[in-house]
Parts: sequence; C-alpha cells; structure tokens
Amino acid sequence: MTNTVQVHRVYIKATPERIWEAITKPEWTQKYGYTGLVDFDLKPGGKHRTRPTQDFIDAGFTGDLVDGEVLEADPPRKLVVTWKLLMGQEVAEEPYSTLTYDIEETKTAGTRLTVTHDLTGAPNTAALVSGELEDINAGPGENAGGGWAWILSDLKSLLETGEILVP
Repeated sequence: MTNTVQVHRVYIKATPERIWEAITKPEWTQKYGYTGLVDFDLKPGGKHRTRPTQDFIDAGFTGDLVDGEVLEADPPRKLVVTWKLLMGQEVAEEPYSTLTYDIEETKTAGTRLTVTHDLTGAPNTAALVSGELEDINAGPGENAGGGWAWILSDLKSLLETGEILVP
C-alpha cells in the first residue's frame, strides 16, 4: 500500500478563532467550498459529519456527505479527525483517512492554516481532494473537483472579503 499524504497551506487575514469557527460551525461551512453543514462533537471520540444543504438534497444527496470521528480538538489551534467522503461508491468503500487542521497565528502574515490529509489506502479520495479531477471549464456551481485547494481558497476569500469565489 502506498502512503499518500497531501499538505495544503494558506495564509488568511483572520484570527485563529474566526478560522476555527469557519471550519467547525455549520453557519460558516454552508457558505464556502462545497457548502455542507458540519456537526462536530469536539472531544476525542466525538462524532463529526457533514450533512447536505438543500442544493445537495435537490441533487439527490439526502444522506450524510462526510463521516468521521474527532481524534483531537484544541481550539483554536488544532483539529484532527478521521474523514470519509460518502458521495459515490468508489470513495465510500475506501478506508477512513486522517485530516489535520493546524491553525497558527503569525507575526507578519495573518494566520497560517495547514491542512494535512493522510489518504493512505484511499486512492480515489486522494485524486478527488487533490484537485486532480477539477474541470476548470465548468460553470458556476459545477466545480466539483477542485479539492482542498479550491475549498481553502474559497474559505480565505470569504473570511477576508465576505464574498466567495463562485456566487
């Protein structure tokens, strides 16, 4: 089995507390990226999941979109969870991956958010979240392959300007 670890980093002009909330609160996550509604029980062993918004339900996705367990929660600095995408048989059959958010305030560049995703044994999920499957010619609302780079770019835009990349 090949080890696959992806590291994505972005600098955001926002406090660590604001970034933490944007990652862990459904009123934020419904606004950026793929717009799911997160639920976190922020303690080791606690469940986390991402529920569908109305747009997902209208498209036929009525169950949870992501499932997992909280391994570590140190607000607003670090969140480690197991993570499984449930949208599509190829990815739902793969093992849980490990997702780590490190949030560090810097002296000069705002706050550094590093997302480390250990996708060992999950090649289909790795391809999807890497952005490898992105269709750059897709229209608004159709960009279903930009992965973490697209999610983090959208999060940065929302926190810094109040607007998302694709309205």
